[in-house]
Amino acid sequence: MKIARKPIIRVENFSAAYDGTVIIDTISFEIFAGEIFAILGGSGSGKSTLLKHMIGLYPPAGGRILIDGMDITNTYGREKRKLLSKIGVAYQSGALFGSMTLLENVRLPLEEFTSLPARVCDLTALMKLKLVGLSEFIHQLPAEISGGMQKRAAIARAMALDPQILFLDEPSAGLDPITSAEIDQLILSLAASLNITFVIVTHELASIFTIADRVIMLDKRDKKIAAAGKPEELRDKSTNLWVRQFFNRQAETEISA
Repeated sequence: MKIARKPIIRVENFSAAYDGTVIIDTISFEIFAGEIFAILGGSGSGKSTLLKHMIGLYPPAGGRILIDGMDITNTYGREKRKLLSKIGVAYQSGALFGSMTLLENVRLPLEEFTSLPARVCDLTALMKLKLVGLSEFIHQLPAEISGGMQKRAAIARAMALDPQILFLDEPSAGLDPITSAEIDQLILSLAASLNITFVIVTHELASIFTIADRVIMLDKRDKKIAAAGKPEELRDKSTNLWVRQFFNRQAETEISA
């Protein structure tokens, strides 16, 4: 008998709007624990908007988002703090504090959200930096390291509080192919060794096929989910011409021929 997996994230009839303009219109999907789940779509499709709502930065225009069974936009006080401790976020820019060393950047969430002694905070931050391959650069400032290393440091900081879920916004953006591939391998390694659920906004096809267990594709034309499933299946079997165009990097005239 096959045991059904329980979703760690459930998006139910979700809509997003800015200044009365609907960006995403009534979508639903689930993400399961331990998955690497990618959110795809063309420019303006609402990928980053969806991510910002999933981490609780904005309330939805409709529907709800459940993280481990709790509604992230209707939870307050101690319960909200407990819920937010289950997630970590690494933004596209890295968002590291330029005046702080890598160790100080990663230690910051521990100082803000725990009562751990300073030495324990240091050791924990060092451990996270070691996990992402930066243990030799702990005293460097962000400006003194490469873009790929900044991405790694941002992931280390996102892991500081041992979250169950990591949200990554365009983790490979602006990186050369080799560095991008190294970030992919880091994500795979962390997912396997720590059983972290990853939710990744990306448009990098090489990364999608390397790391993603499942994907959803947002379509800005109808503001819905155009396709959902394993990336290989969508590339090879989708009946949606736009989906096939996206995954095969083809112009519409080519795929219609």
